[in-house]
Amino acid sequence: MSSSLHPMLNVAIKAARAAGAIINRAALDVESVRVSAKQTNDFVTEVDHAAEQAIIETLLTAYPDHGIWAEESGRRDGKGRDKEHIWIIDPLDGTTNFIHGFPVYCVSIALMVKGRLEQAVIYDPTRNDLFCATRGRGAYLNERRIRVAKRTALRDCLLSTGFPFRPGDAFQTYLKMLGDVMPRCAGVRRPGSAALDLAYVAAGFSDGFFEMGLSPWDVAAGALLVTEAGGLIGNFTGEADFLEQKECLAANPRIYGQLVGVVGKYSKFASAGDKAAVRQSRAPAAEAEAAAAKPSDDLPPAAENAPF
Repeated sequence: MSSSLHPMLNVAIKAARAAGAIINRAALDVESVRVSAKQTNDFVTEVDHAAEQAIIETLLTAYPDHGIWAEESGRRDGKGRDKEHIWIIDPLDGTTNFIHGFPVYCVSIALMVKGRLEQAVIYDPTRNDLFCATRGRGAYLNERRIRVAKRTALRDCLLSTGFPFRPGDAFQTYLKMLGDVMPRCAGVRRPGSAALDLAYVAAGFSDGFFEMGLSPWDVAAGALLVTEAGGLIGNFTGEADFLEQKECLAANPRIYGQLVGVVGKYSKFASAGDKAAVRQSRAPAAEAEAAAAKPSDDLPPAAENAPF
């Protein structure tokens, strides 16, 4: 694959590896890294800033008129005939993991052209895993073609998720949703890096992913990886125009449809009737317990023994 890479993808890979080198050096002495809080439970480090700067310099050296949409430094428009090219950048997705020395974090870079995702790179510097995709050319992990998992029954699936950062209404809604999902699948994991979660769905390491409160730079690269690997991605009601809606659901097509059936009512785009049903529902733990005990067509008999 390396000999036929799209030139813009090649530059994105170079930028991601440069950022990864900065992150790996800092990880050798993570306790000395300066950390500040952007808001409750949302951290930024000097490493985020240094990695983002390295990415932007690499991209703009090759394509000086391209636009930039980055987590830490914000958005700047492109110029001239290249103004429709926008790089969407998360220099260190999983910062909380990084500052604790928990080795689950990555660099995420995507290129959007005229509102459509065209190139994607997710680089895991702790494992030297490089996920990449070009629209129409498939998704790859370390030069090996990847595909979403082939499972068709939700009860057999391993799902990943992320909790909302800050307590509040969204957190309570999330807990109800999690209580609804858990008895219906084989297991749920919360690794702490949405971009890597999506890359893992694309690679078939997990069967699906759902999370609320995400920003475009968290999900842009992962979205293209998932679709190029044969999966679907959208908001909780299943609509594909999700990038700025702060809801994300991804899976292979069969599991995606089943998950929409479970989590769709928790979407902010759900019908008024669905939202009323969620508000009237019981505490998540009681709900999950009752669901596990109740025999039904949509709930697998083995769910009560599932390793949550």
